[in-house]
Amino acid sequence: MYFAHMNAQIKGSGGASYRAPFIIVTSLFFMWGFITVMVDALIPRLKDVFELTLLQAGLVQFAWFAAYGLISIPGGNLIERIGYKRGILTGLGLASLGCLLFYPAAATRMYPLFLIALFVVAGGITILQVAANPYISVLGEPEKASSRLNLAQAFNSLGTTIAPIVAASFLLSDKILNSDQQGQLDEAALDAYRLAEASAVQGPFVSLAIAFGVLAVLMGVSKLPRILGGTSQGGYRAVLQNKRLVYGAIGIFVYVGAEVAIGSYMVNYGIELGVDQVIRESAVLSSMASIAASISGKSLAGMDTKGLIGALLTFYWGGAMIGRFIGSFVMSRMAPQRILGFFALCAAAMTILSVSTSGVMALLALLSVGFFNSIMFPTIFTLGISELGDLKPLGSGVLCTAIVGGAVIPPAVGGLADQFGFSLALILPVLCYFYIQYYAMRVARD
Repeated sequence: MYFAHMNAQIKGSGGASYRAPFIIVTSLFFMWGFITVMVDALIPRLKDVFELTLLQAGLVQFAWFAAYGLISIPGGNLIERIGYKRGILTGLGLASLGCLLFYPAAATRMYPLFLIALFVVAGGITILQVAANPYISVLGEPEKASSRLNLAQAFNSLGTTIAPIVAASFLLSDKILNSDQQGQLDEAALDAYRLAEASAVQGPFVSLAIAFGVLAVLMGVSKLPRILGGTSQGGYRAVLQNKRLVYGAIGIFVYVGAEVAIGSYMVNYGIELGVDQVIRESAVLSSMASIAASISGKSLAGMDTKGLIGALLTFYWGGAMIGRFIGSFVMSRMAPQRILGFFALCAAAMTILSVSTSGVMALLALLSVGFFNSIMFPTIFTLGISELGDLKPLGSGVLCTAIVGGAVIPPAVGGLADQFGFSLALILPVLCYFYIQYYAMRVARD
């Protein structure tokens, strides 16, 4: 039944099938989901390597999501001029180049170079997002756009589900020595340690560079339907007159900020809760961590605290994947805005439950937020551009600019956590979810 539903999502009004272009473009959703969560895993690693505060470590997300703020609107203009396919190729090229920059960044142990590499990768991902999200939305009947984008985003979540397992195996599996501990090593041992430390980062990101390059080749030889009807009239002035889009952009801003903040600091939150031993002794959490660890060939006993909690992130992002598959099916039968409002309230409630409790309950409650995050981005996105016609690339640029919320809210949460702890800091994501519920109610009234 589900496959029949999927096939129905990718047929045009005239019965034409868009299956092939849908599969090709959906592979991009997987890749940028995967690399985004790999970036999340860099935060606890770089925090230890460079002995950073949580606020300083949050600059990783600032560098990543600042690209959305700076590149999305120019990217929308670019795609309007050169088309979706060439725009996607441009994004893949930039992403591959940025991944290659991780090699010298790790070799030289330069934090600013890591931030530059992250910005370049994110610039490429930004262009991919600006192109791929509206492209998916128009590959079929307009009334099924939210369902279709949720389906594509489900594969994005598949990438975010797999990434924590890879990250736990490579980026979070080894013990990081602080400067005092490194000072106790002789020169040969220090060189060996730094070589191994660099390799743990270089390997995954060079592999990602190759993967993006392969996708670029496949995309280059693929035939994708041309959907844009030519240069639209009115430009960004016309786009910004659409209130649904403007309020939707705010919704994207707070949603991305909340989701990324929770995912980025989950490891540090777990450490603050002191749940290492609790996880190992809890039947529920130890089973969850063991499943994630076994997939990557690791044992629970061989993981330190960071790797243990990092493995559990699989279930945070995996919840989003499950929710999007379910959301794609349900939204073909129910009003998307009503489901959006309900999920936003549930996400707020689970975050409040987490900060109001401790131990197993606190961690499980925050992990469950991933499920309720699931349908937010694709639903807000399709609602935001639904009335724009040929202005969709420009509208997509505006909405993708709002992803810069991931550069603003996580450092703010990190700064609050440095000063007051996570119990107070996580109130900020709660406020974000309340706004999304307001947006859903506003659209429902229109």
